[in-house]
Amino acid sequence: MPVGTSPERVDAQAKVTGRARYTDDMTMPGMRHAKYVRSPIAHGLVMSIDTSKALQLPGVEAIFTYQDVPQHGFPTAGHAWSLDANKRDVADKQLLTQHVRHHGDGVAIVVACDALTAEKAAMLVEVEYQELPVMTTAKTALAAEAPLLHGGKSNLLKQHQLSGGDPEAALAASEVVIEGNYSTQVVQHCHLEGVISYAYMDEMDRIVIVSSTQIPHLVRRVVGQALDRPWSSIRVIKPYIGGGFGNKQDVLEEPMAAFLTWKLGGVPVKVELSREECFLASRTRHSFTISGKMGINRDGTLQTYSLDVLSNTGGYASHGHSIASAGANKIAYLYPRIAFGYKATTFYSNLPNAGAMRGYGAPQVTFALECMIDEAAAQLGMDPLELRLKNVARQGDLNPLNHKEIKSAGIIECLQKGRELFDWDARRAACLNQSGPIRRGVGVACLSYASNTYPVGVEIASARLLLNQDGTVHLQVGATEIGQGSDTVFAQMAAQTIGVPFSSIYVISTQDTDITAYDPGAFASRQSYVAAPAIRQAATELRAKILTHAAYMCSQPEWALDVINGEVVLKEMPEKVLCSVQEVSMSAHYDQEVGGQIMAEVSCKTRSNPPAFGCTFVDLTVDIELCKVTINKIMNLHDSGQILNPLLAEGQVHGGMGMGIGWTLFEEMIIDEQSGIVRNNNLLDYKFPTILDLPELDCAFVETYEPQSAYGHKALGEPPLISPAPAIRNAIWMATGVKIDELPLTPKTLYRYFSQAGLIE
Repeated sequence: MPVGTSPERVDAQAKVTGRARYTDDMTMPGMRHAKYVRSPIAHGLVMSIDTSKALQLPGVEAIFTYQDVPQHGFPTAGHAWSLDANKRDVADKQLLTQHVRHHGDGVAIVVACDALTAEKAAMLVEVEYQELPVMTTAKTALAAEAPLLHGGKSNLLKQHQLSGGDPEAALAASEVVIEGNYSTQVVQHCHLEGVISYAYMDEMDRIVIVSSTQIPHLVRRVVGQALDRPWSSIRVIKPYIGGGFGNKQDVLEEPMAAFLTWKLGGVPVKVELSREECFLASRTRHSFTISGKMGINRDGTLQTYSLDVLSNTGGYASHGHSIASAGANKIAYLYPRIAFGYKATTFYSNLPNAGAMRGYGAPQVTFALECMIDEAAAQLGMDPLELRLKNVARQGDLNPLNHKEIKSAGIIECLQKGRELFDWDARRAACLNQSGPIRRGVGVACLSYASNTYPVGVEIASARLLLNQDGTVHLQVGATEIGQGSDTVFAQMAAQTIGVPFSSIYVISTQDTDITAYDPGAFASRQSYVAAPAIRQAATELRAKILTHAAYMCSQPEWALDVINGEVVLKEMPEKVLCSVQEVSMSAHYDQEVGGQIMAEVSCKTRSNPPAFGCTFVDLTVDIELCKVTINKIMNLHDSGQILNPLLAEGQVHGGMGMGIGWTLFEEMIIDEQSGIVRNNNLLDYKFPTILDLPELDCAFVETYEPQSAYGHKALGEPPLISPAPAIRNAIWMATGVKIDELPLTPKTLYRYFSQAGLIE
């Protein structure tokens, strides 16, 4: 089926029948299991470790402590390598540490014959700690007397400033000035499949890692760095993966699995984190504290806004400052006809390590921006929808930071379509002038988002196509399927461009760094946009080779032929079938004089990065006495260019909306500010919405055509998560008259604000 239709997912049947094999489904004879000894404190030094009791437990094979691992640091962020040493990720992580920097930091690891024995042994390891002052906030971590987590002069990781125009002068000239302070919380990804890897050594003493990762080629490089081995001596295999949402855009347990098999003579060793460990020792979403200023004229013309972002990265850098800085690049497209200011500061603390998570900084900064837009509307006495319509991006506008032209922009159409489908005017009118304990409100918020990482990161993709004897085509890409449906749209792209049925394309979903050509992986909503040029070029080349051989077979000029639905036809008489693609392939394989297997392979780079746009409309009810929010209706609308697969696109939007609602109304890692101890590192105490907690999710699309795109499309994976939070906050403000400038909007938060406002006695 061509691009723009909704064929069945290529992996649907394998996943629903259980035939899809994930990392944990794969085992090897003699597999050993590893369990960490983790710190019960958030900050301190290991003074002694006694492993004698653990080593006496039958089935224990080895115990390694921080003294046994390589003593150099390595980075863990899933970013492509940079030729500029100053732009490389911070190498501050070790396999095990003497200096404990967060609750759950690993100080030793046990290897045993099975997981239960390893876990029992880990509990028998006795560790003595010297506790150090715990720093969980900017105030404590950046204080002059604060103990240093990674040397240097302070716990400041990085700071930078961006501007477009003169925001200070524009603010001074504005007729109305809005100021606000906003904060967001720490949350965890909670993907269905946990963090799991195993490693062994092959017959050539190369380390082979099988892992649930979004970034197999980057894992290869980082493991090489961690163990000081040539990158080519590492092989990474990524089977089916049960979600990642950015957590697995970090190199997590692969270096440890590789280290253990290396030290134990090549036997297979599995490192699997429990759900509790995932909360403590994988990655979280950064908490942001944001100060914002906005200048606007009384006619509703936005003049300027600036954001001062403070990002808490926890004990290690991981993606660190790139997330705080990325927020600027992602929101700058939304209201481009302004003077724009952005300052970002990232610091170390004794919180669990923060990293990439769906949205990559945009949810936090969009929350602040879209709250300020509503406050501006209130001060001007304007409908907040009208204020947005007046100021959002239009085709031909320039990004205020990089001055790139916006070549496709459907955000105005999204807002207008949402106004109609959501019945905004009637719903808003019904929510005015309320009293009593049960009140209703409506809210709206917008978003913009990039389609990859260029020019900050290199954007490279690869595709290989092999024509089989029976006329089917194997498609192998470096881009990783992690549940988002990318393999399916890749098959659609290839089928349409070659001219064969969708059912003729077989996508090899497993990435293997020894076989699969290079691609950085699944992140930044880049997969379909960046992989598309490679697929299109390879498919075009394969089609041309099919036609060349068909011309030889049929004694026709190549220019007179076409491939339609798996058959070679005359262009001017498409009903005239000359031969099938299968016949062409058989001839190419077995003709004694000419031919060979028809194949094509392309690796190319993308140098464009168009913005996607979208918005959320929400209607909700607030029970003030119960501090409870009930969503009556919520709708997302998106401009993601041409929609490649409508059903998959709808699924992406629904999933993102669900995560956005969870981030807004349910989720929070509760971390004691004084001790740094995580109080709810399990799925009983950490609350995120199930299907029973979510309302009906509606979405619609405005299809523009992005001329820089291989198939007219733009990003969609992350944007649906971004705008629900400010839309919900704005609706609660309308309903209750109480502005809440922090997340999450849980009952305990509402109770605090409602009490301060006198709504609850």
